[in-house]
Amino acid sequence: MLLLQFSTSQYCRKARLALGYKKISYQVENLTPGLHILKLKPKTGLSTVPVLLPQEDGQPEVIADSTPILKYLESYRPLPSYIPANHQEKTQAWLLEDWLDESIGTATRFVYYHYRLGEGKAIDPSFSSQLVINIVRFQYNINPSSVKLAESRLENAMQVLSPWQTQPYLVGENISVADIAAAALLSPLALIPHYRQTYPWLFQRIKEIHHICNETLPPGLD
Repeated sequence: MLLLQFSTSQYCRKARLALGYKKISYQVENLTPGLHILKLKPKTGLSTVPVLLPQEDGQPEVIADSTPILKYLESYRPLPSYIPANHQEKTQAWLLEDWLDESIGTATRFVYYHYRLGEGKAIDPSFSSQLVINIVRFQYNINPSSVKLAESRLENAMQVLSPWQTQPYLVGENISVADIAAAALLSPLALIPHYRQTYPWLFQRIKEIHHICNETLPPGLD
């Protein structure tokens, strides 16, 4: 399998965690932001990553977006499963995954790139890094107002994810799509001191999920 990705994207990290948990061998191809459209548009009609190419007879040619990738991998290799067997827990896990994917992952992106352009510029002040940051800020219209709203959403998210303070998994007694989504989509916050100091339990769980999934720890936790 081949995963087309941006190496810094937390949505691509989500796909890698799922592949790692399933113990599926794969390769990655890191795309260049902006130029990536030339490769993705003909394949998916979209301009977003991750994109998975199974490269096997009898399998789909391409799966675009992290959530469809998670669903595909569950059908491709059912065990070990990250879908709870209990119907109520299954519904809860997918609801959390969807909320994290559609709202909290975006909020994290806004806060992270705003930080990287200001206080966090020293993390990587190179021209190429700052260029990518500015491209992302322009593409998603990241501005002080949208960042303030994103910060509010993240504060609410910490309340929703608070079960992680006392239990290893968000839903049930095993890892689920909710844990994988949370561990990936919130991982950029590890580089922001406010979040590291205020929510140490969050980053402990993120590290544990990465170990379970045999995935390299995100920057700030490695």
